[in-house]
Amino acid sequence: MGFDFGTRNIGIAMGQAVTQTANAISPIKARDGIPNWEELERIVEEWNPDAFVVGIPLNMDGTESDMSRRARKFANRLMARFNRAWHPVDERLTSFEAKEWAGRLGHKGHYGSNPVDAMAAQLLLESWMNGEGAELLAVN
Repeated sequence: MGFDFGTRNIGIAMGQAVTQTANAISPIKARDGIPNWEELERIVEEWNPDAFVVGIPLNMDGTESDMSRRARKFANRLMARFNRAWHPVDERLTSFEAKEWAGRLGHKGHYGSNPVDAMAAQLLLESWMNGEGAELLAVN
């Protein structure tokens, strides 16, 4: 299960190890980066992922940012709450790519009609599965 962490919305995608593809699912609202944990628990119980992949928004020079530290904190809380490993993935430019993709599909609205957060989660999860996560997936 992949996450595009944000302070107002958290994009979510679910991946399939066999095909190494992912599908966006509905994002959840967050308040200053804190999700509705009950809603997230329902989603995790429904999909029952083996692990979490969380996008880490690094600065363009590869250094940590305030948002990357917050994303890591979110990932550590996911791990503690749901007893599953998490894997970081560099998400630089993922949101930009998702916005371009959504634009090509004709999405113009905001939350609810604009799937950018979930699309970003899909892109970063697929990137991880086809990159650094490929070896882990092959072992399992």
